[in-house]
Amino acid sequence: MKQNTKIAFIGGGNMAMAMASGMIGTVCQAEDILVVDINTAGHERWLQKGVKANSQVTAELAQCKVWIYAVKPQNMHEAIEGSKIHLQPDTLVISIAAGLNTQSLSAWLGAQGKPWPALVRVMPNTPALIGKGVTGLYAMPSLDEKDILLAEQILASIGSVVRVQDENLLDGVTALSGSGPAYVFLLIESLVDGAKALGLDYNQAKTLAIETILGSAALAAASEQEPGTLRENVTSKGGTTAAALAVFEQHNFRETVKQAMQAASDRATEMARELGES
Repeated sequence: MKQNTKIAFIGGGNMAMAMASGMIGTVCQAEDILVVDINTAGHERWLQKGVKANSQVTAELAQCKVWIYAVKPQNMHEAIEGSKIHLQPDTLVISIAAGLNTQSLSAWLGAQGKPWPALVRVMPNTPALIGKGVTGLYAMPSLDEKDILLAEQILASIGSVVRVQDENLLDGVTALSGSGPAYVFLLIESLVDGAKALGLDYNQAKTLAIETILGSAALAAASEQEPGTLRENVTSKGGTTAAALAVFEQHNFRETVKQAMQAASDRATEMARELGES
């Protein structure tokens, strides 16, 4: 990616800030970024990074090769209507809005009934705030490979990127990695509560819980063994771990996780329908 490629964020919330923080110095410079955010209260932190922040759309937007829409899904149609007049033939559009499919987005972005072809839909997650995110990416079939690689390079600045060929799979990505941090935080909460019930204080319990999850994830990432094998390696017959896992099995832990993920995926599908009709 050329270091002078200009990038615009339409919406300047936490995810936009996380993405820009990863991009500056890796895929562009601060002066190459333009932020358009009606919430002027957040402009100061952008200015401190050397990024230009506007409260309204101006013709300056037309100079940006990449537009990243980082507004709430319910505000997306309005944001597109207020900015698309400045789209150029080679503008690459990236949407991080959950629950809005490329059919709706490209129709809103297009003109004279022609959909916008250069569109990438992505699903990042909140660990992107510390550069440890993972992002699912789907690109419209009409998009050039070089633009897809450009989008991947931008997103790689905040973590890993997984490309999917079927847009419907983004609902599964949402159910796994998009919502997944909340599942992990719930597990941490539950481990802390369980440890406190066993006599440990809050700080001890929190440290033990977080470090156990961090270490286990790192081991799973580094090992050539499958997660199931790693689990078996920890589980001695008749031991403490086996006793704990038996309780999980009694309460259908695996099935509960599957049902929770299905509920998240179903809701993503519903949102696409609801928001697409707005």
